[in-house]
Amino acid sequence: MSTITYYLEMQHPEQIRAKVLPADLSVVECAHKQFQLNRFLYQLVGEPWQWTDKLSWTDAQWRALIEQPNHRTWVAYHQGAIAGYYELLRDADGAVEILYFGLAEAFFGQGFGGPLLTHALQSAWTWPGTTRVWVHTCSLDHPSALANYQARGLQIYREEVTP
Repeated sequence: MSTITYYLEMQHPEQIRAKVLPADLSVVECAHKQFQLNRFLYQLVGEPWQWTDKLSWTDAQWRALIEQPNHRTWVAYHQGAIAGYYELLRDADGAVEILYFGLAEAFFGQGFGGPLLTHALQSAWTWPGTTRVWVHTCSLDHPSALANYQARGLQIYREEVTP
């Protein structure tokens, strides 16, 4: 069975088709960088989708990614529990990648994906110097992932098929 990877982008903040954040979902930026938290979030959110590429990373590798100034993390909370998170990584040209995005499995189907993605897009665009926002997903991701990205205004610019 082949895997399809979709690359999506947004060229202007006016392209965001926002979904309002529910009052009971709060999203907080991790102003104090803790690579251990990112590792935990990666496992919490990625486990249902077999995110495995960073499971063997050392502390030094995690620290190198998370502690760079062009990396930012936000965590979504619902009733005190971690509902999801996202990470943004900006390159030297101002392109911001939504590096990781997702909900914890306990929060699937509660309508949080669209509002959290809206928050991620708005955070990316309000980061001074942003020229473009992009993300990639694949056919192994949550069945609603691609549709959510497109519903928020991101457009596919490339597809790759791997056996």
